[in-house]
Amino acid sequence: MQTEKAKSDCSFIHLCQPDLCKSCGACCGLYNYADSGREALVRRLRWRTALFHEIVKDSENLEHFSNLIRGTEDQTRRYEVIYCCEYLGFLDPAEKRVGCLLHPLQNQGRDLRGVSFYGQELCDGHFCPSYHYLSSEEKRTLIAVIDDWYLYGLCVTDIDLVKAYFRLVSDGLFATPRPEKIKMEPMRSLVLKFFELKLVWPYRDPAVNRLGKYYFDGAQYMIDRIDYEALGCEKSRFDPIFLSLSSRFKSREELLAAEKIIQGHVDAFIEAYSSCS
Repeated sequence: MQTEKAKSDCSFIHLCQPDLCKSCGACCGLYNYADSGREALVRRLRWRTALFHEIVKDSENLEHFSNLIRGTEDQTRRYEVIYCCEYLGFLDPAEKRVGCLLHPLQNQGRDLRGVSFYGQELCDGHFCPSYHYLSSEEKRTLIAVIDDWYLYGLCVTDIDLVKAYFRLVSDGLFATPRPEKIKMEPMRSLVLKFFELKLVWPYRDPAVNRLGKYYFDGAQYMIDRIDYEALGCEKSRFDPIFLSLSSRFKSREELLAAEKIIQGHVDAFIEAYSSCS
């Protein structure tokens, strides 16, 4: 079984639940709700987690729980094809980790995932593209730097953003930066500040049907593009990052200001990393 093979691999890094500080629920449709801002998701996850612990005493209560969630929560989605699992909730009282409320670790060893849309086998054996396409160094760095479930999930699933950033800093250093060096200050704060652009990017397209480089039209999805010709510019070398940040530029001046922001993050990383002993 793929899961057991991966777990037996000493190089395996668990991206879904890497530690007690954060986790990722993207595969369960966490960011696919039309309103997937932090506050909206916290309210959604907090309420359903409390409801689950209140009414689910055994497997016979799960259908009732599912009906309550689907009858009371806003089910509007960005992309109709991606299922939003109603059994995703908070796994700890501090609300640091999101995950499956049906998992045996949450139910005294009872595996209840068979009632979910994807079922126990698929949930247990699925690995998202980030497992395969992010390098070990990139995975370890993200885990070391980000201790926020909301931001972590947005970044660990954005392969283009992660790879473009580390390619830029590696080119500037003429070497691959080491995760054990990045997790120390001031490197950790510098890298975290870059990935926090996911939350505070001033040129982000506010459209609800946009997430990263993708935009959605019902059951269709497309990759966005920036019309550099209309802005009077050549294609930016930061284009993958701009797309990952859902950028929409109104003028050449905005584009140049955006390039200055990204270049500043890259330069700060290279300078600090080079000066670290």
